[in-house]
Amino acid sequence: MSSPLFLGLDVGTQGCKAIVYNAKENKVVSRGAYNYEILKSDVPGRAEQHPSLWIQGGVAALNEALSSVDRKSVKALSISGQQHGFVPVDESGEVIRNAKLWCDVESVEEAKQLSKEWDWTLVPGFTASKILWLKNNEPENFSKLAKVLLPHDYFDYFLTGRYCMEAGDASGTGLFDTANRTYDAKRLGSIDSGLEDKFPQLIGPNEVVGTIRSEVAQELGLSPDVQVAPGSGDNQMSALGAGAVHEGTWVMSLGTSGTLFGLSTKPVLDPSGAVSPFCDATGSWLPLLCTMNCTTVTEEVRKSFGLDHETITQLAEKEPAGSSGVNFLPYITGERTPNWPHSSGVLTGLRPGSMRPGLLYRAAMEGATFSLLAGLKKMESYGVKATEIRVVGGGSKNRLWRRIIADSFQLPLRFPTEPESAALGAALQAAAVHAGVATPEFIDSHSPPLADLVVEPDASKKDVYEAAFQRHYQIGKQIFEP
Repeated sequence: MSSPLFLGLDVGTQGCKAIVYNAKENKVVSRGAYNYEILKSDVPGRAEQHPSLWIQGGVAALNEALSSVDRKSVKALSISGQQHGFVPVDESGEVIRNAKLWCDVESVEEAKQLSKEWDWTLVPGFTASKILWLKNNEPENFSKLAKVLLPHDYFDYFLTGRYCMEAGDASGTGLFDTANRTYDAKRLGSIDSGLEDKFPQLIGPNEVVGTIRSEVAQELGLSPDVQVAPGSGDNQMSALGAGAVHEGTWVMSLGTSGTLFGLSTKPVLDPSGAVSPFCDATGSWLPLLCTMNCTTVTEEVRKSFGLDHETITQLAEKEPAGSSGVNFLPYITGERTPNWPHSSGVLTGLRPGSMRPGLLYRAAMEGATFSLLAGLKKMESYGVKATEIRVVGGGSKNRLWRRIIADSFQLPLRFPTEPESAALGAALQAAAVHAGVATPEFIDSHSPPLADLVVEPDASKKDVYEAAFQRHYQIGKQIFEP
């Protein structure tokens, strides 16, 4: 008899990634992928996709992953989805218009309006401002609105025919009472008196959404009794896929943007908006910081000098910690954390001979790292502590950057080896829900794979990095603080 299999699907902005997970062997046995793009638009700030694209891509990715396994051995699946996207659905379950994505900032004025009303900084990426934008700019479409869904909720609806939402993804709407894990009736009412009725039922982290519809079972070649677990947002699922299911274990992602998040047993409510007030996918909370400038900054330096990664890294390794007093404020595309959208990249502390490729490359790494370190210090002010960081993303492969992070944060680093951590997190949740076991307990006994390497902090570098961080922090405030 074949071992039971579980599917995880990550529905992203650039495509869908699917994995097949064998719980008995605790390993990924097959994969699939499907790429797509954001719809082209001449409207400033607009970033949209039609949800049918996610269904097309998700089904294709799942079928590719399933092509090399026994499809009838699949017992459950779960969906990870890009957060904050607004999927407006009418009474018949049809999508009213294209979904506005997390990166759509067309609703910047609505975000300012709601921030003022709520006395809480709402960034335009959150769902709330997109709903108010629809009401203000497309009243005819707003009048058709029967259900507000997020991307992963819409995929669950496609799979099961049921409208529902869970706390992790819901906490990224701006319309959620994070502390009490329920909808915020006052905020919902401030947008529209009937909006609360348009939000679907909330379900818990261990509940089954339902079984797949017969049409879906036929399209994927699965048994119709395959269960659908609650799923969540991609950050929540990435935490599961990295094994960060207990306090102290944090995840840092070094990509185009930088993110830092970890489980907390209490809500972190930051009125400045710097720390996102997320719930996690296990019944706890997931405070998260996101910076806009990470690997883009180091790549800017590398490409400017026309050097390959290895050559410029070797040069940077010859430079001292703290970059000889040079600071690179990395805000080359503006910044959301801190909330300085009109900021820019800044080099300070230059002396004759400072324009060396290795020095500037190291300063860029340190600057991007210090932006994330500022976030951790902000979270620590709310009583949240990190004891270990699990580092993922393209930047995590650079040995010098690993060293800089460990020494700046004075924390040990571990490195998950599964590149699709959100899809793995979804598969682990599906397996846990099917087994009737709480997800953290299941992950404790089915640990996601980690590289053997552990980068321990060098205590002798603590003071020099603290001084460099303080320069970074104070200079940024002097230049860009309103």
